[in-house]
Amino acid sequence: MAAAALTRVLNGLPIEITLVESEAIGTVGVGEATIPSLPAFHGLLGVDEREFVNATHATIKLGIEFRDWSRIREGFLHPFGPYGIDANHELFQAYWLKRRQEGRPSSLEEWSVTAMAARLGRFASRPSVSSVAERHLSYAYHLDASLYARFLQAYAEKHGVRRIEGMVIDAEVDEQGLIEALRLRDGRAVSGDFFIDCSGFQAFLIEKTLKTGYEDWAHWLPCDRAVAAQCRSAGDPAPLTRSTAREAGWQWRIPLQHRIGNGYVYCSAYLEDGAAIEKLTETLEGAMLSEPRLLRFRAGRRRSAWVGNCLALGLAAGFLEPLESTSIHFVQTGLARLFSLFPDRNFDPAVSGEYNRLTALEYERARDFLILHYAASNRDDTPFWRHCRAMTVPETLAYKRELFTRTSRIALLEEETFQPSSWLALYTGLGIWPERHEPVVDIFASTELIARHEAMRGAIRSAVEMLPAYATHIGEVTKLA
Repeated sequence: MAAAALTRVLNGLPIEITLVESEAIGTVGVGEATIPSLPAFHGLLGVDEREFVNATHATIKLGIEFRDWSRIREGFLHPFGPYGIDANHELFQAYWLKRRQEGRPSSLEEWSVTAMAARLGRFASRPSVSSVAERHLSYAYHLDASLYARFLQAYAEKHGVRRIEGMVIDAEVDEQGLIEALRLRDGRAVSGDFFIDCSGFQAFLIEKTLKTGYEDWAHWLPCDRAVAAQCRSAGDPAPLTRSTAREAGWQWRIPLQHRIGNGYVYCSAYLEDGAAIEKLTETLEGAMLSEPRLLRFRAGRRRSAWVGNCLALGLAAGFLEPLESTSIHFVQTGLARLFSLFPDRNFDPAVSGEYNRLTALEYERARDFLILHYAASNRDDTPFWRHCRAMTVPETLAYKRELFTRTSRIALLEEETFQPSSWLALYTGLGIWPERHEPVVDIFASTELIARHEAMRGAIRSAVEMLPAYATHIGEVTKLA
C-alpha cells in the first residue's frame, strides 16, 4: 500500500522508491475486512473496481453484524454511513430518541440506507444520481489479503517502484541516529534517505533498531491471541462481516467470493489455545480449507511512529484487534499524514512530532471505541466477561459515555475514526440509553417533524428496494471482468 500510494502521489518528482521484501515472510493474511475509506484509496490510485474485485476475490461489506455482545441471542448492526437522508445527525438522533421515550420506538436500521440494503440484500456500487437516498449508500470490501498484497505489488512495479527480493537482517545507523542503509542476508546494502517500516509485529526498524518503545493496552483490550481458518462457502456471500461474542473473546466471519474467512480472537488468560482451535473448527459452516493458524499479539501502539528518518506503518506502528476492521484504514491514514507532513533531508523533529501526536490520538480514539464493546456488555456468564464489565475504562471513554447517558450528546474529539452514527449504533446496540433527548427537537412543531421524518424513512426503504439484488451485482462484476 505504501509503495503504490507513494509512486502515485510523488509521480513526476525526482524521487526513487524501492520496495524491499522477502517471499519467505509473506503477509499476515487475515485482515480481510475493511471500512469505506478503501474505495477512496483506490480512487487515489486510479484502480478499476472490477479489476480489483476479481483480482482479490472481493465482496461488498455494508457493515458489521454483532451477535451475543450485549446478551446471548441478541444482536445489532453497525452499518456504514449516516442515518437519515441529508439530515442533521443531532436532529435525527433527538427525534428518534424522543419517539422512543414517547413509547413509539423504531428500529435504528430502518433509518439507514446502508443498513436497509444489508438486510434486504440489495446493492449498487454506482447508484443513480437522481436518487438522493441511494447516494447515501456507503460500502467497503471483504478481500483476500494475500491476493491484495500481490495486486498492489504489481501496481507499484508497473508505476516505477523498484522491488528487491531479500531478507533484512540489520540496519546501519549514523551518529545522529538516522538510518543510512539496510543490510540484507546475502550481503547487499540498500541505502536511502527515508525508510518506511512495514515489517509487521517485529517492527524491525522502529523498535529493534531505533527502540522507540511500546504503549501496552492489554489492561483495556485483554484479547492477545487469535486462531484463524478458512472454509468453503455455504451459499451466496452476505454483504456483512459477522462478529459473534464467545466465552473468552469473539469470532469473525468474513465471506469472500470463493471462501469464508473465520477467526477466534481470545484472551489466553481465560482460554487455552487448543480449546480455541476446537471452538473455532466446530463452528465452521463448510469444509475447512486451511489448517488453523495461531497469531499472538498485544494491543497498543509505538510511543513514536516516526523517529528521525524512519516511519512505521501498519502492525509495526501499533495493533488494535480487528473488531471494527481498522488495520488497513490505519495504513491509509498514516500515509495521508505523511503526505501532508512530508519531510526534507533535515527531518525536523517538529514535523515528526506533529505526526506522532496525531497518530497517537487516532489510535486512542479507536481504542476507546473498541473498549466500549467489552466494557458495556451485559454478559456475566463467564470470567472473561465479568472481567470486562469490571475494568476501569480510559478517562476519554468514561467522559463520552457519561455525556451520552446524561444528555444524549455524542462527543467527538480530535482524530476520530468513528462518527456519531457509529457511536449511536454501538451505544444503543449494547443497551446504553440516555436519560433524555436533546431539547433542540422540541423547537419544531411535532406534526411537521413527524411527517418529515416518516417520509424520510419511507424514502429510504423505497430507494433500497429499487436497487438490484446483491448476489446479482457480485455475479455481474465477476462476469464482466
